[in-house]
Amino acid sequence: MTDISQFPASGAPPARATSSLMANTPRTLRRNAAEKRFRLYGLIAVSIALTTLAIMLFTIFRDGSSAFVQAKIVFPVAIDAAVVDKAGTRDLAEMSKVTTVGYGRVLGASLVQHLTDRNIVVDGSTEKEIADMISKDAPARLRDMVLADPSLVGQTISFEAFATGRIDGYLKGRVDREIAARDSNVSVLQLDLADAMVDAGILKSSFNWRFITAPDASDLRPEAAGLGVALLGTLYMMVLVFIFTLPLGVGASIYLEEFAPKNWFTDLVEVNISNLAAVPSIVYGILGLAVFINFAGLPSSAPLVGALVLTLMTLPTIIIATRSAIRAVPPSIRDAALGVGASKMQMVFHHVLPLAAPGILTGTILGLASALGETGPLLLIGMVAFVTNYPASPFDGGVMDPATALPVQVYSWASRSDPAFIERSSGAIIVLLAFLVVMNVAAILLRRRFERRW
Repeated sequence: MTDISQFPASGAPPARATSSLMANTPRTLRRNAAEKRFRLYGLIAVSIALTTLAIMLFTIFRDGSSAFVQAKIVFPVAIDAAVVDKAGTRDLAEMSKVTTVGYGRVLGASLVQHLTDRNIVVDGSTEKEIADMISKDAPARLRDMVLADPSLVGQTISFEAFATGRIDGYLKGRVDREIAARDSNVSVLQLDLADAMVDAGILKSSFNWRFITAPDASDLRPEAAGLGVALLGTLYMMVLVFIFTLPLGVGASIYLEEFAPKNWFTDLVEVNISNLAAVPSIVYGILGLAVFINFAGLPSSAPLVGALVLTLMTLPTIIIATRSAIRAVPPSIRDAALGVGASKMQMVFHHVLPLAAPGILTGTILGLASALGETGPLLLIGMVAFVTNYPASPFDGGVMDPATALPVQVYSWASRSDPAFIERSSGAIIVLLAFLVVMNVAAILLRRRFERRW
């Protein structure tokens, strides 16, 4: 059979159907529709993510911003020598025997007298109800002031005391009269007194620096709880984690990437590093409890132990990020350095590391930011303990003193039943988010500062 027999008698091949590239064929229409759907799916996914983030931030700031504001009662206090210095000798040893109960009576009597002088009276209210509006933290603060300056005995000073958590919640709209009628910690008469004191300028709300600087407080005085110990413990831990992880992570990355022989052992090490980066953080807490506390005998709830646990958890992430930054340096840089006579050590430290520094620093800071929010490992090593004493300076062994951390403090407050602690847990989250934002901004600035183009 010849090719001629395949065509008609005319000998010409049949005409093929042609279409313009500008015309939309059914296949083109289906493809364009699929692309539009994909863009729509992506837009919906981004919108859902941003909406969820906005709702989360709105909820946190709505519930936690009020933690930075505290109701305070300002009134003159007559420091009665018959109560705080019965012997009249101004002897600190004798004066220190007076407990906060005595100073509480001084505060209560002074507030009652001040309200009487200002003609602020609510029918049915008693002196005890008036005194109970003062936080139980105030007597301890007044006692410390008097012991620090005994010359205050016998004088009348202007004193600023926290109102109780329920009165503070009333000014913030968290407590109303219906709740007060069912709450044993506050009465409707006290709320009426609070309204009268606000009108007279005796009770007011202002920024509360003690929320940042004060230590934690007991369940009886939530209005006095602060983040001071948690902030110091977090700072100590993060500094130690940075000191431990940067040389270890960078050194291990340089060896594995530039000097280690390519054999089955290094392959095994690389696989295990990748696996360790995916291990749940609670496992590192168990490891830290077994090794650093039970075996090594280090004190629980110490910043040093927390730093060691977080170092173990952060190292795999930093090694992976550092190796990626070193691997991103073009091989031509290495070849050029070796070609002009540089040793391998000189090639790494004079050429490769400076070019990889932005990626190394960024990976390190992001790893530290991730470790900053970890709670599970710290709970297992005892950093959830109730700590009211500030750790000493790092040079005086403060890294071995009991402390807590911001995420653990958030957990501790959120697990308490008083609404004032729930408010403070949201406020602590705001502080934690500020820490994370600062660390991420630092990572961006360092990347731009050390970035080099080739």
